[in-house]
Amino acid sequence: MSLRTPMTALSVTLSLTVAVTMLTASCGGATTTTTAGAERTLQADADDFLEFYTASYLGLYNEMVRASWTASTDVTPEHTGLRTGADTVYGAFVGNGQIIRRSRDFLAHRDELNESTVRQLEMVLENAALAPQTNPELARRKVAADSAMSALLDGFQFCLAREGEGESATCTTPLTTNDIDRILAESDDLEERLRYWNASKEVGVALRPGLAELRDLRNAVAQEMGFDDFFAYRISNYGMTPDEMMALLDRLVEETKPLFDELSCWTRHRLAERFHHEGEVPERIPAHWIGNRWAQSWPGLVEGIDMDTLVEDKSPEWIVQQAERFYVSMGFPELPQAFWDGSDLYPVAEGDSRDKNDHASAWHVDLDQDVRSLMSVEANWRWFGTTHHELGHIYYYLSYANDDVPPLLREGANRAYHEAMGNLIELASGQAPYLEEVGLMAATDQPDQVQALLDRALTGPIVFMPFAVGTMSHFEKALYSDNLPEDQFQAKWWELVGRYQNVAPPGDRPEDGCDACSKTHIINDPGEYYDYALAEVLVYQFHDHICREILDQDPHACNYYGRPEVGEYLQGIMGAGATRDWREVLLEATGEELSAEPMLDYYRPLLEYLRAENGDRCN
Repeated sequence: MSLRTPMTALSVTLSLTVAVTMLTASCGGATTTTTAGAERTLQADADDFLEFYTASYLGLYNEMVRASWTASTDVTPEHTGLRTGADTVYGAFVGNGQIIRRSRDFLAHRDELNESTVRQLEMVLENAALAPQTNPELARRKVAADSAMSALLDGFQFCLAREGEGESATCTTPLTTNDIDRILAESDDLEERLRYWNASKEVGVALRPGLAELRDLRNAVAQEMGFDDFFAYRISNYGMTPDEMMALLDRLVEETKPLFDELSCWTRHRLAERFHHEGEVPERIPAHWIGNRWAQSWPGLVEGIDMDTLVEDKSPEWIVQQAERFYVSMGFPELPQAFWDGSDLYPVAEGDSRDKNDHASAWHVDLDQDVRSLMSVEANWRWFGTTHHELGHIYYYLSYANDDVPPLLREGANRAYHEAMGNLIELASGQAPYLEEVGLMAATDQPDQVQALLDRALTGPIVFMPFAVGTMSHFEKALYSDNLPEDQFQAKWWELVGRYQNVAPPGDRPEDGCDACSKTHIINDPGEYYDYALAEVLVYQFHDHICREILDQDPHACNYYGRPEVGEYLQGIMGAGATRDWREVLLEATGEELSAEPMLDYYRPLLEYLRAENGDRCN
């Protein structure tokens, strides 16, 4: 199979290249003359081009996603080879030089085209930018470097102790990331925590040279497509420049800073008490004190909240079915039979030798009605929220799979919108009135509101925002837009961690290291970590509007269940796909521009509590 797949990919690629060449040759200048003597407009030529492109794109996209689905649900070398072949054919088509040049020609006259056509042509170029065949050797080197770095990261052996020195040293105490996370979550021994935390960062030494090379290749590929750099390319999905995006992110940091500062003060003192720290409480939290390798979440600090008991007597099937009932109660249709036939929802059965990817994900296989979810649902609170979240993606797919949205624009208004819809319903699924209505919680069982808000803030958006929009986004801007020198990777990372997260390294960090490289997204999902933070901001804007303006309820005790007016509101946002500017969609849906104010409003009771708890101890 590994020998036949590349040959099949090559033959299909050649056929597509011939077809593209014939198509683009037939579309001349701004106007052409038909055999009947009538002039054709540029709009008509662009429509013909997009009709051809879309037909080919849908077929190749479908094959690529199907191959990826098979490789993810039944991991074998054969299935991996099929996925590689499908990816190769898809990439050769979307990155075809003729397609890129023709799309640019049309967009040079965008004033003669309607908005839908312009958006579709921009999507054609966005698809092409991952591996443009206008410079095949550059694209090949970039793909190879991506694969090599992913393999190095995925295959790295974390180690607590070694014998010998240098490259000849052997690992005597191998670790998994689960081992590291468990110690950081549970251990009260600071020396043990430090050893495990240090072990989690060793991968950076191996990855640093490759990241510098990969940065140069990513920038070169982006510049091949007309962008200033790779960071600018990724931000273009929002219709913004890097300066505009960074100004927005900085504003969000400033808006959330008062609550974050109080939370940081409370956390420093709580952790100092936990670890019996003598002397003054550190102004910045030592990184190994925190129960997360990157301090993007500060878990385990609030006692007495155990939501698993609410669903522990339910079956995994009930968990999924209840999530569907949530959407149906709001007026969404039942999930299509294709979802139930095609999805892989539960852990691999005992005795089944099949390996599958356990990470929850939603799949839009054909950009129409073939929607699937890959999960490993169990009867616990995490999966209760996750199933509600993942079906948010599924219903987003189904909402914009309509005749008014061209297939090329069947995605979220921007990348953050999809995550926002999933997070929004996950937030709604944890509201006490909903849990009471479906019989999971008695009115007398509700957790203390302030303690629940404290736990959510520590493990959710208030701690996460400074990491996502501060540390990660500013580091990647420095990396790609400012060409940060390799020997400054380490210092820049910790400068940002201190400034935005108020966290300090536990001692000097090795100059040849790259602690930033230990974060998967720097290597495998680059230039877009701000998506997650923007999604959190959108969640609270949508939630606040739904609760106050549609349901006339308190956002802390707001029940979407059984309210079709909420479903109608959500479908109005989701059904447009990417046919409209995301800022226009937000303004129409909420009456406001993007703002963290609704999020801060949600946590205002917590802010008052923390100010009283902290007093003047952190002035």
